[in-house]
Amino acid sequence: MRRTETEGHGPVRYGPPAPEPGLPVPAELSEVLAAAAGRAEGEPPGGGPLLREAASGYWSRRGLHTRADQVVAAAGPQPLLFALIGAHDGDVLMPRPCPAWWTPQARLLGRPAYHVPTPAECGGVPDPYALLETVRRVRAEGGRPGLLLLSVADDPTATVPPPETVHEACEAAIGEGLHIISDETWRDTLHRPAGTVLLSPAEMCPDDVTVVTDLAGGFLPSSWPVAVARFPATARGAAHRARTLDVLTAIGALVAEPLAAAATRALDEPAPLTAHREHAVALHAAVAGALHRAVLARGALSRPPQVGRHLYVDLGPLRPRLAENGVADSMELEEYLTARLGAPAPGGHRFGDELGALRARLATAPLLGETPQQRQESLTSPAPLELPHVAAALNMLERAFDELR
Repeated sequence: MRRTETEGHGPVRYGPPAPEPGLPVPAELSEVLAAAAGRAEGEPPGGGPLLREAASGYWSRRGLHTRADQVVAAAGPQPLLFALIGAHDGDVLMPRPCPAWWTPQARLLGRPAYHVPTPAECGGVPDPYALLETVRRVRAEGGRPGLLLLSVADDPTATVPPPETVHEACEAAIGEGLHIISDETWRDTLHRPAGTVLLSPAEMCPDDVTVVTDLAGGFLPSSWPVAVARFPATARGAAHRARTLDVLTAIGALVAEPLAAAATRALDEPAPLTAHREHAVALHAAVAGALHRAVLARGALSRPPQVGRHLYVDLGPLRPRLAENGVADSMELEEYLTARLGAPAPGGHRFGDELGALRARLATAPLLGETPQQRQESLTSPAPLELPHVAAALNMLERAFDELR
């Protein structure tokens, strides 16, 4: 029987990266990176003072007052999460589905990772009753639950859990003695910023939550790996920060100085970069909305996308037609959709979902154009869905799903 990276305690398997923006890098960021390319000193472990101050300002503008000595930066989210898990004791719990890069970090550390079902209306946070039952079961089997990972702006489901759901999940976790790591990578890519309430667990439980942000979500290209963490302003938070720095130093996950310069500029949020991000978010929101309408019209299921550059689809209602095409699980669905769409469509098993469930993540970036010129046109157009290359890409996707009706 085939195994996935989320089953048992087997080897770590390939996991898909987060969806790319598919857009040109803003000139201001490229210029900052180029100007710093000759620097050879290197950033200290955890990031230099300018980068940490910029991260402090970023969180403070979002209602989380932060000092530079609460911040750690690393060369990407994977080593940062690896270090955070290593700095805390206990087994790791996370929602099902969850970002593909979470589980491997726990596995590499030899920590058991338990996936907890999410509420029907959203992903990103566990159902509080299911969380309590999972904690009880793990302890009964001799486990030591110590950490809960969650995401209030979720990859893969592209949803934002309601504040009351976040509050109930956090209350249940803290009541059981779990520390919370809140991945807020996608919080700055809300499709309807004025109409969606995003609540960070650190706002309601400041002493029990560490916040993680991968700057590839809304600030930097993913090929420029920088991620930052915000620790609680407590003695225990300071101790966990120190242990995290120890791990990052041991594995050499230090931010390159040119990338630190670009990340600092991005986190300072100057007006041109903020405008670029807002235009990019609006573009991906429009395309995700069209993608959502297309898959629903052809019988698939999907929660309405609220955040990010992706859509999570459930092709369970199309199972009979998929079976005729040799597709019986999410691994086969991944292969089938990737071949027909000409773009990666990772199956739900990559995200901790059940192998037998016919779910996959679709990205919006492949629909924005095949050349830099087309993608730039998509970014600047007042009506991107009417552009010939975007319309043609959507039409190809619709034809692929029409085959399954």
